[in-house]
Amino acid sequence: MRAWQTDAGRLVLTDVADPEPAPDELLVRVLACGVCRTDLHVLDGDLPEHRPHVVPGHEAVGEVLHAPEGSVRRPGDLVGVPWLRRTCGVCRDCRAGRENLCRWSVYTGWDADGGYAERLTVPDAYAYDWPEGLDPVEAAPLLCAGIIGYRALARAEVPDGGVLGLYGFGGSAHLTAQAALARGVTVHVMTRAAESRRLALELGCASAQGAADPPPEPLDAAILFAPAGELVPVALEALAPGGTLAVAGIHLSRIPPLDYQRHVFHEKELRSVEANTRADGRELLALAGRIGMRATVTRVPFAEADRALDDLRADRVTGAEVLVMD
Repeated sequence: MRAWQTDAGRLVLTDVADPEPAPDELLVRVLACGVCRTDLHVLDGDLPEHRPHVVPGHEAVGEVLHAPEGSVRRPGDLVGVPWLRRTCGVCRDCRAGRENLCRWSVYTGWDADGGYAERLTVPDAYAYDWPEGLDPVEAAPLLCAGIIGYRALARAEVPDGGVLGLYGFGGSAHLTAQAALARGVTVHVMTRAAESRRLALELGCASAQGAADPPPEPLDAAILFAPAGELVPVALEALAPGGTLAVAGIHLSRIPPLDYQRHVFHEKELRSVEANTRADGRELLALAGRIGMRATVTRVPFAEADRALDDLRADRVTGAEVLVMD
């Protein structure tokens, strides 16, 4: 089969053997795979190498070709293949329902080959049933960008009808905005790309300004999607007393020194977001069906995956890119 592999900071298209599923895994023919900034972090070495020449991609939607004995899934079923690939199931965090914090967790497109390929495997217990009516291409970004944004929204604890600031407005933020707006939240967007500001206003956000500009009113909560540590003090200062800033990325550049009075006092909170649980994914996909959540998608031919990541690195993407199989 054809697959894109990382190779010393480059993405290389090559022919490789079809993957062999383990006894508890599905074999899936990929129909579409979202292009996520985490793929770029894996390629560029922002994340440590876990698997040499790994195939990136963890927002894959595909057709089951083979299911393990005892599975309720059958060949021809559509499934979603997410970032979280497997957890130990027995540690303290797994037993407490915090499998996203499992120290023995492994990830699609980092520890195991992902969806920048014609086929991939996924543990049956970690794949998502694909909701009827969701287009595989348009909704592929829900599998990471959507899920992480959904968890970040929960971590930010913005009240219904409250005021939320989103710093960065790419694949994840534009989905999170839709979930927040459905709850009656006022959303202000701070991002450097003019096209992203335009999209924010089209989706119904109350304002859109530059990445470090102050929002027009104090924020009850904020989510930082941009991997820019210098925006942490900016977002903290924009919070109202008692507000919470959730940092949604897996990678963040260095945070500059914080001034206690300006950035932290008045019981403000700074929280990180790590991966997701399977429950987060199921809830997000159900919500997407109820409110008609859709990604703003640029379709990219599978053979141009390297260009897609170059565009993402250069901030030439509005919404999300999705690789589409030939």
